Amino acid sequence: MNIIITGASSGIGFEAVIELIQQPGHRIIALARSEEKLARLLEISQSLNPDCVLYPVAFDIVHDDYIDLKQFITSHLEARIDVLINNAGALINKPFTQLGESDFVEMLQSNYLGHVRIIQAMLPLMAKNSHILNIGSMGGYQGSAKFPGLSAYSASKAALHTLTECLAQELVEQEIKVNCLALGSAQTEMLERAFPGYESPVMAFEMGKYIADFALTGHKFFNGKVLPVAVTTP
Repeated sequence: MNIIITGASSGIGFEAVIELIQQPGHRIIALARSEEKLARLLEISQSLNPDCVLYPVAFDIVHDDYIDLKQFITSHLEARIDVLINNAGALINKPFTQLGESDFVEMLQSNYLGHVRIIQAMLPLMAKNSHILNIGSMGGYQGSAKFPGLSAYSASKAALHTLTECLAQELVEQEIKVNCLALGSAQTEMLERAFPGYESPVMAFEMGKYIADFALTGHKFFNGKVLPVAVTTP
């Protein structure tokens, strides 16, 4: 399969790539802002599977122009995308009374509008029966437990969840499936920065493997679904 994944330089995105490159037949474009971390991803991937086809590309889904990226995809993936994993994102942990408008803008850009931009850019290249997988959060999942300090983050993820449901209907005729995994916590750098000292019961590599597996097969069973992925209730 031809796969594009954003937010690939660390955390669950990094681990999802590591899972995917160990399976035969995939060609993967890994997007992230950090060239250094992407270089490390490529180094590790090639050590695990010297025959892997992985193209790390430094790219900011919010601010960069998509013309060159589309040309790169056209030349390296034969202008066909089977899976798009929208994993890039950011987290601000700050009480509501201390949040500025810029904080909300940052969360919406990183966790929602960036995904809107890349989906719009990639749609012309997506094959029939392809899969768009958005990575959401239990923080934005209706009815889930909410936590102080995450209002801007959770609201941006809720927007992504609703976009998932809407796009699944709009893309029925194109036979493109759209789903979202509303993740609970996983032990990542982003979690550690936002909640120092907290230890998640789920490791990043475990969540990364789950995302990789669902990206490849989930659209055979689901479309337009926002699925909670958490070990706690609600």
